[in-house]
Amino acid sequence: MAERPATGQRFEAHEDFGEYVRLRRDALLRIALRIVPDPADAEDLLQAALLRTQATWPGIKDMARADGYIRRVMINLRTEWWRARKVDEVPLEHLPDAGFEEVRPRQLLDQEELLEVLPLLGERQRTVVVLRYWEDFSTKETAQALGISPGTVKSTLHRALEALRRELTTARPAA
Repeated sequence: MAERPATGQRFEAHEDFGEYVRLRRDALLRIALRIVPDPADAEDLLQAALLRTQATWPGIKDMARADGYIRRVMINLRTEWWRARKVDEVPLEHLPDAGFEEVRPRQLLDQEELLEVLPLLGERQRTVVVLRYWEDFSTKETAQALGISPGTVKSTLHRALEALRRELTTARPAA
């Protein structure tokens, strides 16, 4: 087991940080292993905590405070990593479709099917659908072309797609 200097021992120079790490590394690694169970992650956590601690080392006065300070830094780092992981997660709907075609319902209509159901929509809805999906206009371009607000384009498009979906599922259950 590594030597542990007496509580209250003072550290006076930046070089003492290296000595502190040499003496306390094993104990700090055990703390890191309690925070993250994977040994490689615990090593990374300890290294990142030590890097952050080195910058504030001159303000740490004794061993007991140093251990507690580094433990708190490790806990904070683990929380940051967890939050970053949550942000990086991608919902299942946004994953590529490769390999899943056989289990997904058919979502694309061919031109003929679309022409059959478009007359069921009102004039404005039909125009919005054609401009957005046939002519590939953006919401803003569609709004400018029709002299309406982008919000109206979005709500009209939403209602039109719901009507088309309803019609296609009742008239053609396989679609």
